Amino acid sequence: MSSSNRMKLEIQSVIKSLMNRVMNKVLKEDPFIKEEHRSKRPLYAALVPDEIFKGSHFERRFVTPFGGVWEKLAVVAAKAGLGFGELHYVILGGVNAERLRRISEVLNNLEHGTSGRQRIRPDWDVELKYVLEGKSEEVLPTTVICDVYAEDVKNNKKYAFELKAPLPNSDQTKVSKEKILKLYCMEPPQIDEAFYALPYNPYGKKQDYAWSFPARWFNMKEDKPVLIGNEFWEKIGGEGTYQAFIDAVNEVGLEYKECIYRDFLGIEPPEDAYSTRL
Repeated sequence: MSSSNRMKLEIQSVIKSLMNRVMNKVLKEDPFIKEEHRSKRPLYAALVPDEIFKGSHFERRFVTPFGGVWEKLAVVAAKAGLGFGELHYVILGGVNAERLRRISEVLNNLEHGTSGRQRIRPDWDVELKYVLEGKSEEVLPTTVICDVYAEDVKNNKKYAFELKAPLPNSDQTKVSKEKILKLYCMEPPQIDEAFYALPYNPYGKKQDYAWSFPARWFNMKEDKPVLIGNEFWEKIGGEGTYQAFIDAVNEVGLEYKECIYRDFLGIEPPEDAYSTRL
C-alpha cells in the first residue's frame, strides 16, 4: 500500500470515529424530539418548520467536537509523512529577558499602537529581527506548549505548529504569535521552524483570505509563519498530503451524508445531495 493511501485510511479513521460519536448522539443519546421542541418553544414552532430546528440540533452536536479533530488529523499526517507527530508537545528552552520584553512590546504595539500613531500593521520579518536583537545577561527558563509538534525524521528537522480553526479569534492568535516568537528566541534553538496554521481557507486562495481577527497579529497573506490549507498539509505531511486529505473527506462524506438524510432527517437524499465536495 502506498504511503498516500495509508495516510488516507488513517485520516478516514479519525473522521469516522468523530462522525460515529455524533451520529450516536443525535440518533440515540440526544435525539431531536419534535413534541418536546414544540412544548418548549411554541412561538418558534408556530412560525418556523420543525426541520429547521432539527438541523440546528445536529449542527450544535457536530461543530463543537469537530474543533479538536484538526489537531488529530495533523498528527496522523505528520506520522505518515514526516515520521513523527505529537499533540500538545512541551518545548523547554532559555530566552534572555530583553527578548521577552521585546516580545511583549511588539504584541502591545500590534494591539494598541504607539503614542500618537494608529495601530501598527504586522510585519513578521521586521518584528522577529527587532526581538532577536534584544540582549540581556539574564536568561529565563521558558515553556511553550505547541498545538502540534512534528519531526522530519529523515532530514532531522523539528517543527512546531499553532493550528487554529479557519476563522480564529483575535485572542487565540495573539497567544499563538507570542508562543511562536518565544520558540524562535530560545537559545540553543529547540525547533527549526514554527508556524501559525489554518487547515483550510474558506475564502479560496490565500490572497483572498479576509477574516479580520487574525490580521491584527499576522499579515495573513505574506508573513512567512502563516500556512493556510494545502501549504500546511504539505508542510506537515509531505507532498501529496493535501490530496490524501481531500480524497479521504470526500469518500467518507458520501457515506455519512446518506446516513444523515435517511436516519436523522428521515428523508430521501435529493438529487444534488452528493455534489458538494472539497
